[in-house]
Amino acid sequence: MSEIQTFHIKDEHIRLGQALKAAGLAESGVDAKYAVLDGLVKVNGSVELQRGKKLFPGDTVEYQGKLLKIE
Repeated sequence: MSEIQTFHIKDEHIRLGQALKAAGLAESGVDAKYAVLDGLVKVNGSVELQRGKKLFPGDTVEYQGKLLKIE
């Protein structure tokens, strides 16, 4: 991983697709959807195929060589 980005959430959790879009890793919700469905996104080191996966503080998301840490 070449770049680590921290993303602060306001609520208890955020959904994976929303996090990808809000953090700027995906340009749109559609891009986020297909990135997840194509198996290109990892959550906590494992490929995640559910864009509705709930992310909580401490979780990490990997996509396109970038690491997003949820706080």
